[in-house]
Amino acid sequence: MTGHASISPGGVPAGVATAGPDWVIAGGLTPYPEALAAMQSRAAAIRAGTEGELVWLVEHPPLYTAGTSARPEELTDPARFPVFAAGRGGQWTYHGPGQRTGYVMLDLDRPHGLVPARDLRRYVWGLEEWLIRTLGRFDLRGERREGRVGIWITDPVSGTEAKIGAIGVRITRWVSWHGVALNVAPDLGHLGGIVPCGVREHGVTSLAAQGARASMAEVDLALKAAWQEVFV
Repeated sequence: MTGHASISPGGVPAGVATAGPDWVIAGGLTPYPEALAAMQSRAAAIRAGTEGELVWLVEHPPLYTAGTSARPEELTDPARFPVFAAGRGGQWTYHGPGQRTGYVMLDLDRPHGLVPARDLRRYVWGLEEWLIRTLGRFDLRGERREGRVGIWITDPVSGTEAKIGAIGVRITRWVSWHGVALNVAPDLGHLGGIVPCGVREHGVTSLAAQGARASMAEVDLALKAAWQEVFV
């Protein structure tokens, strides 16, 4: 694989425990086609027993991805950024600088902390809980919504809701890939070319827009700590 998409173990922040899967933080911007190829390769190796599980944290250049339920009419500005078929569940999603994308490759034939073996609903719940507990470390209350995938923030004054974290997964022979995307400090205007996750009536937000001036490194530390509470 090429440089950015190599996912050999490494890049763990100093002072962070490494129990569980390999925890890899990519430098720079990872091209999306290379990320797909790397995930597919690693998932196959996990199923074959030749490589271990992996949580891979990346940033992508600006782009749109289509999940298996994406509607063509909800790509409202197709010329704005490159568009890729993701092969995961869900609808349209934006990736770009300032957004932490977490690709999670686990053998779901066995339990992981609060997530039982072969329980897809509970696995998605675990990804949601991971993001909710991460946000809590920055005094933000992330919430689930019935009938809407992802993590939401409610404005305490106006009551308006906005999405801060997206979730889209694929399971191949009970090995997971794809995962989550958490808006740290992206250009939220870049989402104007899609209907994010098919939801028109609510907006999109980020840690920065909510007043949490966290660096990506600080978010990575929070993600690792929250992971230990949910999946280990």
